[in-house]
Amino acid sequence: MDEPKQDRAVKTREAILRAAAEVFDTYGYSGASISKIMERAQVTQGGMYFHFKSKLGLAQAVLAHQQDFVHFPPTGHDGLQLLIDLNFFLARELQTNVVFRASVRLAVEQGDFGMRDDTAYQEWVEQFHGLLCAARERGELLPGVDEREFANVLVGAYSGIQVFSNVASGRADLPSRLASMWRYLLPAIATPQAIAELRFPRDVQKFAA
Repeated sequence: MDEPKQDRAVKTREAILRAAAEVFDTYGYSGASISKIMERAQVTQGGMYFHFKSKLGLAQAVLAHQQDFVHFPPTGHDGLQLLIDLNFFLARELQTNVVFRASVRLAVEQGDFGMRDDTAYQEWVEQFHGLLCAARERGELLPGVDEREFANVLVGAYSGIQVFSNVASGRADLPSRLASMWRYLLPAIATPQAIAELRFPRDVQKFAA
């Protein structure tokens, strides 16, 4: 039985998006081209333009709803431990998940295609803010910490660190850089009791000691 036309269209669109992510990840927006994406996706020009009218439309689709590209399996209570776990999970995703990685690269390079949209950053601010509010309820934060202010600081710090790590090592050292970041940040926001109970991924614990 032939595959339904709607299912084929969905699969074609997904193939194009993944191919676009791979090309954007490799070449950036300026170096990417529709022809490279078509070749990677193995679609015709008609198939491409049925779903996406331009390279800009593809970039916007890869950039949009960045959190949809990662599937974090949370364990334990919301709060600082879950925030730290999410941070290190995102580091692994940047190392292995090409669609997420391309979305992050496009967020950094969006000036190249005439955009100035902080939606992707604000989505992570909201995610981090929720976990920090949970940490407050659990008594893990020091009295002077503003949860939203720190969420903004954390997203900015994480963004800069991953860019630096990408230039320095292709993000191979990103987990150890994150461990160093948290080692300095935690005493400024968390109670000594909370810090004593927090755990880092085993392969980077030595950096956080």
